[in-house]
Amino acid sequence: MSTTQSDRLRALLEPLVSAEGLDLEDIEVSRAGRRRMLRIVVDSDEGVELDTCAELSRAVSEKLDETDVMGEDEYVLEVSSPGADRPLSEHRHYVRAIGRLAKLQLHDGSELIARILTVDDEGLDLEVPGVKGRKPTARRVAFADIAKARVEIEFSRKDKKEEEA
Repeated sequence: MSTTQSDRLRALLEPLVSAEGLDLEDIEVSRAGRRRMLRIVVDSDEGVELDTCAELSRAVSEKLDETDVMGEDEYVLEVSSPGADRPLSEHRHYVRAIGRLAKLQLHDGSELIARILTVDDEGLDLEVPGVKGRKPTARRVAFADIAKARVEIEFSRKDKKEEEA
């Protein structure tokens, strides 16, 4: 049974990422001209700071130099956190998005934009904004009913730190 390069990279890098208290979200190997691009996406409940990405990048680079998992060809290494509008696909993604506005596409073909209030093992409790001055309404959506979900970027919403100040 052969193992793909991505599986070998994940097995090699997951312990390094976990040691930093981070989750390994994605590994992508692609072509960038003559070179290959190795993109590693990490996250945590508290987010990921730039210094943490830099430290992890150095550790990953050293680990990759010790092995032949990337082969002999040149590659560019990029370690980053997921974008603010990344898809929500894991339970932990929804938990990290509590308080944020999300766009949900449901399996029945409908679409819903609502604020995530709570998350449990079965689904989400949401607050659907009212239309034309009406009050928001509560709604429960099961994970099984969600086809796709993504956080919506809000430019005018104050974050928790601003509200507490």
